[in-house]
Amino acid sequence: MTTLQAVAGYLPGLAPAEVQWHPLIFESGATRVEVAAPVLSPTQMAALALRVKQASRLHLKTMTVSQIVAVVDRAMARLLDPADCYRIQADQLLPIISGYDANMVRLGLTAFFKTFRAPQLHRFVAEDFANPKLLDEFQPRPKGGAARAFGPDLLVHSWAGNVPALPLWSLVCGLLVKAGNIGKVPSAEPLFAGLFARLLVEVHPPLADCLAVVWWKGGGDEQASALYAEADTVLAYGANDSLEGIRHRLPVTTRFLPYGHKIGFGLVSAAALDTLRGPATARLAAWDATRYDQQGCYSPHVFYVERGGKVSPREFAQYLASELANLQLRFPRRALALEDSAAVAGWRQAIELQSMSAGVASAAALIGEPDETWGVAYADVAQALAPTALNRSIQVVAVDSLEQVIAQVTVHQPFLQTAGVAAAPAELFRLAELLGAAGVTRICAIGSMTSPEAGWHHDGRFNLLDLVRMVEIEQTAELAADKLAPYAD
Repeated sequence: MTTLQAVAGYLPGLAPAEVQWHPLIFESGATRVEVAAPVLSPTQMAALALRVKQASRLHLKTMTVSQIVAVVDRAMARLLDPADCYRIQADQLLPIISGYDANMVRLGLTAFFKTFRAPQLHRFVAEDFANPKLLDEFQPRPKGGAARAFGPDLLVHSWAGNVPALPLWSLVCGLLVKAGNIGKVPSAEPLFAGLFARLLVEVHPPLADCLAVVWWKGGGDEQASALYAEADTVLAYGANDSLEGIRHRLPVTTRFLPYGHKIGFGLVSAAALDTLRGPATARLAAWDATRYDQQGCYSPHVFYVERGGKVSPREFAQYLASELANLQLRFPRRALALEDSAAVAGWRQAIELQSMSAGVASAAALIGEPDETWGVAYADVAQALAPTALNRSIQVVAVDSLEQVIAQVTVHQPFLQTAGVAAAPAELFRLAELLGAAGVTRICAIGSMTSPEAGWHHDGRFNLLDLVRMVEIEQTAELAADKLAPYAD
């Protein structure tokens, strides 16, 4: 077996000999990756937080947003270069660490990195700030006076490891608002955040002390408490129970921005189900279900398919199954842990039991052989939205009208986020009104569910505005100052 070595984290001011290291082991085929994760003492964690805060005040907060965008853009150019050493390391190690197919990771990383180039980042900032210069200096306000946006002195990130390179999103947000940033990487994917931090510092050395990447095992009570005590804002991804645990240990004055469990679904109109568009839509739906094996918060669990098209809902389900089989040949599903295998088997068994129940023999069916690495369950009667077992397990539900789906999904309102829609323009906007009222925050094309646009409002919130505090100079202060000017009468 070939063994590769890697280091997680980025710890400015700390020599490797000063830190304890915990090995995280990942294996895929004949390759083994040993990632050394740093274990800091509470004292080291507090000192690191102080160092990052001080450095960000001295350098990061003196940069303009355009300068920060230029730095990130240079880093992205490196990551988009297949011959760059950082990209080579990501392409080589992330498939082994995550278990995902190497080609899927490579294509996914390229698409993801493209959303962080300069034009996309400028649009990203403009999405939240009509006047991006609010992040650089006081700007006149239409109501009179002036205002400026200030980012946190220390923004702490707690990242999830379900999708490779996920930390990039919030870390770039933190940089754009000029916050000192410290991120905690998960054990499931501890590599990329530290890799990106080192690349960023190589591209722009003055950022060296303005960010850090740490790790702790499990709850890490003492280390976590030491870090959270220094944070102005904490941004966290993960399971809802983990997020609740973080909330309880934060000071009441600390801003907390949690991103928890979500469930995605798709709506396919009869307009998308002629003999040409039907198979094409199924192909796009299969890609949404295949990419990262439905582990993203935006991944689909259920496709509601309208009757009345030339391609029936059952035929759509069969097309979807065929496309999943094709994608398995190109992007094999990752090997499942025991609990994931059990979940998939339980989901399949539940569908089979439903199909054999008296009176509903034709209402439900499981398409595909039991040993397939994907599964499509077809239901001929309306069903409430429910999570599947993930890992390329999809439910297709036939409906008479897409409007009736609203009642099926509203029960999950706190967990709604992404809806993929294949419909004609007038129907799209009619459905969007209903979906938005039901709790959906992102409506996109089927085939794009797992690729959010730059600047999307994650869970319906502002990526940058949520991180800043606005400071206003009221018009009364301006008028009063004018009376004290040398030119005043």
